[in-house]
Amino acid sequence: MEKTNPMRILDRAKVEYTVHDYSSTGSVAATDVASVLGEDPKEVFKTLVTQGKSERYYVFVVPSDKELDLKKAAASVGEKSVQMIPSKELQPVTGYIHGGCSPLGMRKQLRTVVDVSAKDCRRFYVSGGKVGLQIEIDFGDLEKVLDFRLEDITR
Repeated sequence: MEKTNPMRILDRAKVEYTVHDYSSTGSVAATDVASVLGEDPKEVFKTLVTQGKSERYYVFVVPSDKELDLKKAAASVGEKSVQMIPSKELQPVTGYIHGGCSPLGMRKQLRTVVDVSAKDCRRFYVSGGKVGLQIEIDFGDLEKVLDFRLEDITR
């Protein structure tokens, strides 16, 4: 399997991970991915990119079965408001396309907030940087490869 940016980052940090390939299913929605993998939707996370009033970009990582609360998200990064960026802006900003966006290995490291529920996960699944790939890691290892804060950002 060809290595993606997130895999290379994990390899360099010597973080153990498992790659799950679900590309043959055509699933993109995070809850569908959790179902295809046979995993708890609370442990399969989606990566959402927003832009604040200040025009800065932010990354929010939330469980597949939850929605990002834009007011909580804005407050967590000190913005008056944030809004989801259009899909067409995702690749120029992050280097990833919709359905394959990972908080690891973006073009530029953006301020990242992970939903507080992640600390209770046995396993933590996040996009492998390509549509159809998920990476499973121990949540405790995430701080070795990503600068993030934990906040209550879902509804």
